[in-house]
Amino acid sequence: MLYYLFQYLDKTLDVPGTGVFQYITFRSGLAIILSLMISTIFGKRVINYLRRLQIGETVRELGLEGQTQKAGTPTMGGLIIIFSTLIPVLLLAKLDNIYVMLLIVTTLWMGTIGFIDDYIKIFKKDKEGLKGIFKVIGQVGLGLIVGSVLYFHPAVTVRTDTSTTDIFKTGAVVSAVAKEEKSTATTIPFFKNNEMDYAELLAWTGDNYKDYAWLIFIPVVIFIITAVSNGANLTDGIDGLAAGTSAISVLTLGIFAFVSGNIIFSNYLNIMYIPNSGEMTVYIAAFVGSLIGFLWYNTYPATVFMGDTGSLTIGGIIAVLAIAVRKELLIPVLCGIFLAENLSVVLQVSYFKYTKKKYGEGRRIFLMSPLHHHYQKKGYHESKIVTRFWIVAILLSIFSLVSLKLR
Repeated sequence: MLYYLFQYLDKTLDVPGTGVFQYITFRSGLAIILSLMISTIFGKRVINYLRRLQIGETVRELGLEGQTQKAGTPTMGGLIIIFSTLIPVLLLAKLDNIYVMLLIVTTLWMGTIGFIDDYIKIFKKDKEGLKGIFKVIGQVGLGLIVGSVLYFHPAVTVRTDTSTTDIFKTGAVVSAVAKEEKSTATTIPFFKNNEMDYAELLAWTGDNYKDYAWLIFIPVVIFIITAVSNGANLTDGIDGLAAGTSAISVLTLGIFAFVSGNIIFSNYLNIMYIPNSGEMTVYIAAFVGSLIGFLWYNTYPATVFMGDTGSLTIGGIIAVLAIAVRKELLIPVLCGIFLAENLSVVLQVSYFKYTKKKYGEGRRIFLMSPLHHHYQKKGYHESKIVTRFWIVAILLSIFSLVSLKLR
């Protein structure tokens, strides 16, 4: 909203200094500061309100050290993340940008699913929460919306060959004539010719195969959103783990969004140019600020938990960001913590069922899954586990950024 106000002041009334709002970097800086202030200052009030409503965490007995002390800690703290993100975005971002609109829808959609799940757990006293099938239906529904918009909306275009884009300089202004096109192209990390078009998977069907690329693209979007949101949900098991690792991954995606949405940087780095995607940087800055602000209260010992309201929302946003900047194939590296947590559960359950069927007695690979609980069982303190997972997340993010040039 403020963006449009200052645009009017600059273009119509020619008020000095108001043109600075045209710059994504300036608005991103304001967004992260504002979201940090909202999440830290008003976060305490939200926590006190949740405590008054007795919206506390119900802890299952898993035999973990310090577990019983967490009982009664306010949950649904994901509301802090959601509001601290959306308020700066509504004030500072271009709300008619298709990518920003998709991210707002994702935030509200996944936040609603998570809120319903937490509500059932707390107020209905049902530890299972929302049934898994309904969660999946919600995730698939979001995947259909995101996939359809990214495929069919005319404003979603890319330019894969940035080297032939006409770039010229007039005075102090650098201009570009980009030849964008509708495409389902994505980036294969660490390969020299690193663009892959999902449509090519249907080349065997005939000359009009590109008309049916949505049959591949939309299911891929659905799978990624479902997988990443569930991965974030599993990671949210100890104080500060999900919020911290997510902030690191989202910040990395912010760099990708900024350079991909800038014709000069994309040309220099020889990467795919995605018009209008740079505006996502404002949203990402607000999101990172809200996650860091939430960590003020969520680090050990946590005074609030994000609940599914936060974890499902975080996973959905990361998935949509990665898909929008055409870096979804980098998710196994960038979100390696989520992947490890997911795999630990899958391997544990599969191996237990296999050995029970074969030997009559179930056996385990890990002391407990998800993976962070395995280290808790080994005697590591929560803070040490979280800090080391953050370090791994930083290394994975650096490795992901290196993919811009290392091919």
